[in-house]
Amino acid sequence: MDRQLYNKTIKVNGVNIFYREAGNSQNQTILLLHGFPTSSLMFKNLMIGLADRFHLVAPDYPGFGFSDFPIMKEFEYSFENIATYIDKFTKAIKIRSFAVYLHDYGSYIGMRICLKNPDKIDAIIVQNGNNYFEGHGPNWDQTKDYWKNPTKEKKKKVYAFLNKEGTKEQYFAGVPKKLHQNISPESWIIDWERLSRPRNLNMQFRLNCTYPTNFDLFPVFQDYLRKYQPPTLVIWGKYDVYFDVAEAACYKRDLAKVETHILEGGHMALETNFEEVLNLIGNFLIKKQS
Repeated sequence: MDRQLYNKTIKVNGVNIFYREAGNSQNQTILLLHGFPTSSLMFKNLMIGLADRFHLVAPDYPGFGFSDFPIMKEFEYSFENIATYIDKFTKAIKIRSFAVYLHDYGSYIGMRICLKNPDKIDAIIVQNGNNYFEGHGPNWDQTKDYWKNPTKEKKKKVYAFLNKEGTKEQYFAGVPKKLHQNISPESWIIDWERLSRPRNLNMQFRLNCTYPTNFDLFPVFQDYLRKYQPPTLVIWGKYDVYFDVAEAACYKRDLAKVETHILEGGHMALETNFEEVLNLIGNFLIKKQS
């Protein structure tokens, strides 16, 4: 039984994409798509835990983690362009079909990949990933106001989340103190080290400003779910302050068969509820195969 985690790099359109890989490539492939502010680092434990049964691949997006960070004059930092690169990445490493794990930013990138390759998607795993407006509570109001009517003063307020404390809050915000011991400090500390590289915060802000393009695609994402009916597992840490737990039930509108689990955890459920998430994914994919 091989549980070794391999750290690799492949060039996609001139950009080196770093990715982690584990498991036998003859088994069911799971494409793991990270959110903000992290990278494939968030999936290390999950990959090791599932490597005996599945083939797992987790890329870092351009500008994130250990992938190349092209300057903004030479690379368009938008959700659409990053999705294009990750789609090309899947072709470059020759994965023909896969389940896709959608978390945070990874939901917008992954759903675009689903739209491009509906015949390749075996299943969808949503873990605090956003595809419905119900996921956006009042905590988004200030940011949405800036997107609609940008000013220098509003930019300062929105930009304020791009700091060390804001990075840490992605893991701890809303999470009960009893669960804090589940959260590994190196996770957010490494995230911040990557974010605090020269020019990276400005890139992150520019990418964030393309966020409304995701809202425009919500009806398209939902049409995809209704038309193709991919087997779907929804896992939601109910203390998530970024994406409201009300969204978890929305998938039942568009999917005839969807398995939904609300956990006593936060936005980063792989930290707060690792064992539960590991077992839910393993059982879901095994049932799907039988």
